[in-house]
Amino acid sequence: MILFFGTRPGKPETKKLFHSICPYCQQQGALTAFTVKNYFHIFWIKLFKISSHTTIECSHCKRGFYDNEFTEEMKNELSK
Repeated sequence: MILFFGTRPGKPETKKLFHSICPYCQQQGALTAFTVKNYFHIFWIKLFKISSHTTIECSHCKRGFYDNEFTEEMKNELSK
């Protein structure tokens, strides 16, 4: 019997941060959060989430921010 198992990413989720200000270019409403969740699967059926990774990008200056660079304003708006 052959058993296919492993990990694979789910569909990326996007969320526009309308009230947060970009710390680099000071533009409000230009930030978009991208969240990707990794799942464990057997026979390409997702069983449970292993990890989650969120990045934020400014559409004005194209600067990207990782988890450790989020401001309190960004964290508060993501948790809503």
